[in-house]
Amino acid sequence: MQSKIIPRRDLEFLLYEWLNVESLNQRARFAEHSRETFNAALDTCEQIATDLFATHNKKSDQNEPQFDGNSVHMIAEVALALNAFREAGLMAAGQDFELGGMQLPCVVEKAGFAYFTGANAGTAAYPFLTIGNANTLMKCGTPEQIELYAKPMLEGRYFGTMCLSEPQAGSSLSDIVTRAEPQTDGSYRLCGNKMWISAGDHELSENIVHLVLAKVPDENGKLIPGVKGISLFIVPKILVNPDGSRGERNDVVLAGLNHKMGYRGTTNCLLNFGEGKFTPGGKGGAVGYLVGTLHKGLANMFHMMNEARIGVGLGAVMLGYTGYLHALDYARNRLQGRNPQAKDPASPQLPIIEHTDVKRMLLAQKSYVEGGLALNLYCARLVDEERSASSPQARAYALLLLDILTPVAKSWPAQWCLEANNLAIQVHGGYGYTREYNVEQFYRDNRLNPIHEGTHGIQGIDLLGRKVIMQEGAAMRALAGEIQQTINRAAPQAELSDYAQALNAVLQRFAYVTQRMYASEDANLILANASIYLEAFGHMVVAWIWLEQALLSVGKTESHEADFYAGKLQACRFFFHYELPKVHPQLDLLANLDTTTLEMEDAWF
Repeated sequence: MQSKIIPRRDLEFLLYEWLNVESLNQRARFAEHSRETFNAALDTCEQIATDLFATHNKKSDQNEPQFDGNSVHMIAEVALALNAFREAGLMAAGQDFELGGMQLPCVVEKAGFAYFTGANAGTAAYPFLTIGNANTLMKCGTPEQIELYAKPMLEGRYFGTMCLSEPQAGSSLSDIVTRAEPQTDGSYRLCGNKMWISAGDHELSENIVHLVLAKVPDENGKLIPGVKGISLFIVPKILVNPDGSRGERNDVVLAGLNHKMGYRGTTNCLLNFGEGKFTPGGKGGAVGYLVGTLHKGLANMFHMMNEARIGVGLGAVMLGYTGYLHALDYARNRLQGRNPQAKDPASPQLPIIEHTDVKRMLLAQKSYVEGGLALNLYCARLVDEERSASSPQARAYALLLLDILTPVAKSWPAQWCLEANNLAIQVHGGYGYTREYNVEQFYRDNRLNPIHEGTHGIQGIDLLGRKVIMQEGAAMRALAGEIQQTINRAAPQAELSDYAQALNAVLQRFAYVTQRMYASEDANLILANASIYLEAFGHMVVAWIWLEQALLSVGKTESHEADFYAGKLQACRFFFHYELPKVHPQLDLLANLDTTTLEMEDAWF
C-alpha cells in the first residue's frame, strides 16, 4: 500500500537518480555511509512518522493545547511521538558521531524529516525548532554554551525556540524594544515581550532554550535604532548551573496562547521576559547569555532563520504532497458521473479520476508538490556541497546558489503547495470541505507557511533587493549558468526541445527585465512589485527543476517502471504548458515598471 505521506519511489528518484547522493560517501565525513544506511534512516523515519505522528494528527488538531494559568496541557500522544523521535537519535541525525549523531548528509536528513512534517506538522514543529536552535549554537556559541544547551537539545532532553517578533514590531525587527542589561558576572537581564513564539511553552522537555533577539542600551541607557543594535541571547526557561544541573525557574512567563487557524498542535505563545521585575541597572529580569558578538545578533540568528526558511518550504511541500496523495486515493475510489459520450444513464459510473477536469487538478498538484520537493532537496544538497566540497571555490559556489534560492525555496512551495491543498479539497467536492476528511486540515495547516519566517513580500524584497545583485550579480549568474546547462542538455532531445526553448526564452527575459528595473535607480519603484518578481522567478526555477527530472525520465517509458517515468514526463509537460506561460505577463508588468500599486493612496481605498 502506497504511503499517503510521501511515495518512497519519488524520494529515491530524487536522492539517487538525480542528486547522486551516493557520491557523497566518497567524502571523509560520509565515508561510513552507503545507500543501505541512508535507506535504513529513511525507513526509521517513515515508520515512526506513520505509526506515531500521523495517527494523532487529527486528534491534536481537535484538541489543541490549553493553558490553565500555570502550565500547558496537551494530548499524551504528542509526547509519545516525540519520545520515539528522540530515542531514535533523530535530533542529532546530521551531527558528528562524537556528539551522538548519525553524521547523515543534510539532504538525507531533510528527506527523512519530510516524513514527519507530512505526517503531523504540529508535532513536528517541536524538533524542527530544536534542531535549528542547536545548529545555531553549534556555529555561534561558546564551548560552554554548546555543552550546557546545544548538547541537551541534540539529546532531546531540552527543546528550543527562536524569539524574534514583538507585538508592536511584527516582522520589522529593527523596531524591537526588548532590552538586555549587562551584569557584572557577564550575563544579561532581559525585559520585553515576544509574540508568535512557536513551541514557546510546554511540558514536553526538561527545559526550553529560547534564542532571543534584544538590544543592549548604550552608555546613555538608550537603545540603538535599527538592526545594528540587535544582539542574540540564550534565555533558558529554567536556569542551568555550570555543572549542567537545573536551577531555579527563570523570569520567562507565558502570557497566553494564540488560537490559530491551523498548526494547532504547536503551542504559539506570547512570552514576557522580566515581567514586572525589571529596572534599568537593577538585577531584575530574565537571565540571558550573549551568543556571539555584541550587536551581531541578526547575523547570528540568520543561521537559524535561513535553515527555518528552507524548512518552512519543505513543510509546505509535504502538506501539499500528503493532500495530493489523499486526493489521488479519493479520486481513484470515488464513483461519480459518466463519460460525456456515454448516452445510457444506466451505465456504470466512472471513478472520478477518469474525468478530465479531475485529471487537470491532480496533475497540477503533482507538478507543484513533486517540483517543490525536488527544489528543497536540491537546496539541502547545496548545504552538503557548501560544507564538504573538496575545494573552497566549490563551497563558495554552492553557497552562492543556496543564497539566491533560499527565498524561492521558502515562498514558492508556501504559495503553490497551498494551492495543491486547495485543489485537493476541490477533488473531494463537498466532502473535502468537512472536518471528517483530512484535506481541510492540511489546507488550514499550510496556510501558515506563506506568513511565518518572512512573508512573500519580505522574501521578494530579499530576492530582488539583495540576492540578485549581491557580489555584482554573482549569484544570479551562477544560477543562470546552471539553468543554461540544463537547457543545453535538453535542447537536442526531441521530446524536450520545445521545453528547452521555452525555458531559455524566460531565462533571457529575466536578465533583461532585471537590468531594466535597476536602470531606474529608484529603490521604491524597483521593489514595488517584488512579490511578482519572486513568483515569476520561482516558476522559472521550478520549470528548470522539472526539466532536470524530465531528462532522467526520457527513454525509460518502456522500462518495468514505465508508469513512474511517464508520470514525471507528463507532470513536466503540464508545468511547461499550463504554468510557465504565466510568467510572461508578469515579466511584461515588471519591464514596464508599473506604478499602479506604488501610487495607490490610502484615501482611495
